[in-house]
Amino acid sequence: MRILELIAGFAVAVALIASAASRLNAQDAVALRLTDPPANGIWIDGLDLSKASIRRPRAAPGQAPPPAQTGQAAAQARAGQPAAPPPLTFSLGGAVYAHAVPLISDADLAIDLKGKAVRFISMVGIDDATAAGQGSVIFGVWVDGKKVAESGIMRGGDAPKMLTADLTGAKRLMLAVNDGNDGTGGDNADWGGAVIIMTPDGTKPEIATVPVEAAPTIAPSRTAAPTLNYPRITGATPGRPFLFMIPASGDGPLTFAVKNLPAGLALDAKTGVITGTLKQSGRTAVDVTVSGPTGKATGKITIVGGQNSLALTPPLGWNSWNAWGNTVTDAKVRASVDGMIASGLARQGYTYINIDDVWEGPRDAGGEITTNANFPDMKALADYVHGQGLKIGIYSSPGPTTCQAKTASYQHEEQDARTWAKWGFDYLKYDWCSYSQISRNPTLEDRKLPYRVMVEALQKLDRDFVYSLCQYGAGNVWEWGTEVGGNLWRMTGDITDNWRSMASIGFQQTGREKYAGPGHWNDTDMLVVGMVGWSRGSRPTQLTPNEQLTHISLWALQAAPMLIGADLSHVDPWTVDLLGNREVLAVNQDLLGKAAGRTSSDGWLDVWARPIADGTMAVGLFNRGPEAEAITVKFSDLGLRGSQPVRDLWLHKDLGGMRDMFTATVPRHGVVLVKIGRPSGR
Repeated sequence: MRILELIAGFAVAVALIASAASRLNAQDAVALRLTDPPANGIWIDGLDLSKASIRRPRAAPGQAPPPAQTGQAAAQARAGQPAAPPPLTFSLGGAVYAHAVPLISDADLAIDLKGKAVRFISMVGIDDATAAGQGSVIFGVWVDGKKVAESGIMRGGDAPKMLTADLTGAKRLMLAVNDGNDGTGGDNADWGGAVIIMTPDGTKPEIATVPVEAAPTIAPSRTAAPTLNYPRITGATPGRPFLFMIPASGDGPLTFAVKNLPAGLALDAKTGVITGTLKQSGRTAVDVTVSGPTGKATGKITIVGGQNSLALTPPLGWNSWNAWGNTVTDAKVRASVDGMIASGLARQGYTYINIDDVWEGPRDAGGEITTNANFPDMKALADYVHGQGLKIGIYSSPGPTTCQAKTASYQHEEQDARTWAKWGFDYLKYDWCSYSQISRNPTLEDRKLPYRVMVEALQKLDRDFVYSLCQYGAGNVWEWGTEVGGNLWRMTGDITDNWRSMASIGFQQTGREKYAGPGHWNDTDMLVVGMVGWSRGSRPTQLTPNEQLTHISLWALQAAPMLIGADLSHVDPWTVDLLGNREVLAVNQDLLGKAAGRTSSDGWLDVWARPIADGTMAVGLFNRGPEAEAITVKFSDLGLRGSQPVRDLWLHKDLGGMRDMFTATVPRHGVVLVKIGRPSGR
């Protein structure tokens, strides 16, 4: 009986505590909507947020503008005076907040607490202005490196939640928002009434800058001894020109020898470049020997002849857009070719030199497209690229004009294809752009049509063209890209060199891996490492070193095309090692062609994995959060069990045998990329 009374008493106490907590939360929720802060409180939006990653600028704390302001602004406009933007309104669950922090998705905010803070309180959710069901985010709070609160996935229309944290004695507060693994569309995340309660001595917190880490140590991209790199497979249509540089590196001079080369092909023993024309279809294993002053390396490459034998691994190369934008010239392309050779990246398998938009001139009297003054002789440029053992790509649009309003291919598809073939091109990026003028409300068949028209034109040529569909993922292009002849297809909008852009593209690809494979690849856009700048001059990428490792690791795991978007005439050694890591490229170029999928995620920590042709698994442990975290991958999630060897691919270092799981501490926005398992036959 006494036990029952104690249990009943305990239940009553718990209920009273819960009731008291509920009343306190209700009081806090009301206080967060007021104009004035609680006692000793500092509104976070009252701090200097000028460098914060907020969703939109705030002219003033978020109060609805009085009606008179509209008339005043109109009068100022008539007088030619700039009108101050009205203050913005933020609303969660029907409650308007005078103060809020609209932190963008896949971003975080660091606050120096000076060791004088007591408590953090905020309501969180997707702004009411977002359509119900749209957007998906997760909010998190870290105190001195430890996650202390999170919201779970929240979607548009969900009731807001309160997040609180004890800050007694704490030095740093981190607020973060991640997308819900489906991209950032509609992710209008609000920290409603976000406030820090300080000690009564008047100390104020400050927005802090998270220090950029030093570039992590990674393995060198080349060794003195001869090494056969990747890809180890290439293909072409019989009867059409064949060109392939054997990807091998080492101290030179190197010499090359092959056995069992298919009929119609010949090897230049000094350059390792194979040229000619395949005589027949078929699959041939070719023995390769690479010799140098310090030794020799042997291995096999596979040459495939037949229809649909292009892009058997994801294309590796360079594209002009992220480096030069609409300032691209013949000279800049040649400099990039020279940089690709001098850096050694060409010997790591980077093959394509692709010219993006703004090479075009007008059409001549016969309707044939010409080049502008920046490209005086396109055939001579193509010959220069081929002379270095590389291939060259061109750009156009199915509409009347390109994205930069230059001449495009609408109603000239066959004529343009013949011209590109005459010049000697090997690759076409075909960008939707102004085709929306032709098809304003396209059906799925309308989206397919212009790509069908061009592929039919390409198939009539006497040259092979790798065919890149660029239309930003509209109509789920990954589901039908192969059907219209595409070798790769863009999945998203344009990438830029910041964490939010790169992460929102890379981490939203869940479930699309099944559409990738030899000859047809999911394209997550060009790389944004090294010296970039688009049309505004060359500058270093804004991605931190760890974010760059995440970028390359994700693209490698997902079997994405890897097209360098940097100025290769100025490339530093660490970036060369980043782009030229042969074990990472081996994952991207694996013969099996199985793209990685997400095997686990808690919204902040992801594990992605793909099977490798040798029977092992390539695994990426990704930390999308604002602080270093330990991440564990369970072997059972990979189809493995027991003790398995683990190798760090960025370091080229064996980590030893691990049983049932592998755990690593991963830095903020960083990755640990490993290979787990025993190769078949060992």
